[in-house]
Amino acid sequence: MVLQQYFRWQWLMGVAMLVCSPLLLESVWAAEQVYVSFSLVERSIPVRDLENFVNEGKISPKLSAYTRYLNEDQLNQFREILQQPIDVTPLGISQFLYSPQGEVLLERLGRVVKTGGRQQGFYAIRAALILAAAEPDGMTLLNILRKFPTQGLRIDLESALDIALNLYTLVQQTNEANQVVAQQSAIEVSFQSQLAKVPEGIQWNSAFPFSVPKGEIPISELPDLDDVGYFRWEKRSFTLRDRERNRAYPVDLYVPNRSDQPAPLVVISHGLGSNRESFVYLATHLASRGFAVVVPEHLESSDRQREAMLEGKANEVAEPSEFINRPLDIIFMLDELSRQTQPGGALEGRINVDRVGAIGQSFGGYTVLALAGAKINFEQLEADCNPNSPSWNVSLLLQCRALELGEGDRSLNLQDSRIQSVIAINPISSRVLGESSLDDIQIPVMIVAGSKDTVALSFPEQILPFVWLTNTSEKYLVLQEGGTHFSTLQPGEDDLPLPSLVIGEDPDLARRYTLALTLAFFQTYVAENLDYKPYLTPAYIQSISQEPMPLSLVTQLELEQLPEISPGF
Repeated sequence: MVLQQYFRWQWLMGVAMLVCSPLLLESVWAAEQVYVSFSLVERSIPVRDLENFVNEGKISPKLSAYTRYLNEDQLNQFREILQQPIDVTPLGISQFLYSPQGEVLLERLGRVVKTGGRQQGFYAIRAALILAAAEPDGMTLLNILRKFPTQGLRIDLESALDIALNLYTLVQQTNEANQVVAQQSAIEVSFQSQLAKVPEGIQWNSAFPFSVPKGEIPISELPDLDDVGYFRWEKRSFTLRDRERNRAYPVDLYVPNRSDQPAPLVVISHGLGSNRESFVYLATHLASRGFAVVVPEHLESSDRQREAMLEGKANEVAEPSEFINRPLDIIFMLDELSRQTQPGGALEGRINVDRVGAIGQSFGGYTVLALAGAKINFEQLEADCNPNSPSWNVSLLLQCRALELGEGDRSLNLQDSRIQSVIAINPISSRVLGESSLDDIQIPVMIVAGSKDTVALSFPEQILPFVWLTNTSEKYLVLQEGGTHFSTLQPGEDDLPLPSLVIGEDPDLARRYTLALTLAFFQTYVAENLDYKPYLTPAYIQSISQEPMPLSLVTQLELEQLPEISPGF
């Protein structure tokens, strides 16, 4: 269900982004007539021509001026796009369009899509989308055209081309940066030994019930880390109540049954519109390998909050206060677990709360970076969160909401010294943290990016932030070629199959990568078992990399190697 909702939101973003395609601009938006202007030149096409094309397949002379550039497959796709319904209610789309994020999108679209009287199209676009959602056949692009509330609709093609150019530049720079990472990984592999040193007679870890050979073995022959371990574990679910902040939230705790020592602890922070079920596969895997895992639900940015917004019970998909409440929830949770591990406590001798690892995805990626010592960068936000900004980095719609925090909240310390290392998967960080704040992190960090992530683009949100981590000597950047923002999420039992555009070509492979990387990283930096260090090398990552989602890892990258940063990044 979570992924289906994400797909719905991605389509809504797609509606907004259609204005960036000159071809669609010239042939889609209309009430009775659509007027496309470029400087002093203006052309028009009737909406009825589009209706006839959809219903009967007839192409009028005016429409043929545009469709003649399309082949048969493209023509069929265009016809399908015009009539494809989207499962969204009038209330749901209304709530989104009245949210701060929706209004930012409408403001930008309104500079391109204008009324017949050449007025900004903000309100007309919103009305058309809401009314189209109420139609019996649902929200289709053709219904949006029919419901546009003026007789004529004008497209400022010059503004549209500016948007298209900014978007194209951002995508091109991201593709170039992804290529640089892959090339750098290959360079690092070439300078690295292909053998892993194995101390004499060592049994690598209690999770491996066997001894490895003496001396050195090829890195490619290291035991697989995505196999289930042999520890039995138990799951406990409970609700934490922080009376000082008047907050209550559910928590799942996975505790392995081990008698040799208290289990090292890992925190998992889910992403926006998700929940504590999104990484169950990872939590259970780590528990089977001897780790305790604790997973809080961030209620004001979870799937419950999203549903509340769609039902008219909340104003936006995430409250701005979540930028501080997410880290504070985890700090309070660790305090409570620490109390329970004291003599006589329910968890006495079961877990070690003094050395903790944290992993988060998307908004959760921001959360763990904040816990690691990166402060909210209000100066950067003030400079870059401009309504007139040319950026089409979608993640800024969320990042810029941090500016709504009050003065008291802005001075809070969100770092927790118990956090010894963090993994940030598809994090949002370029503005809300930025270079000067990420530079404050001094603990080991792994950042995981997907080359096809359209929500948090890899170049501005993961690759540049990796470069900005200059005060930690232990840092890793992992790139999943073909990975999206949702490739590592666990699908729900009721989820329908989603296209690769949303979840990537092979999400099962992406999740197996996540199991191996996470286990190796936290064994090294939380359990302090350095025998796992060979797994955190470009050579090992190359040995497990598979099509259709090849994997790259780098430990070094300089700003000079990357494309020049454009104003729209």
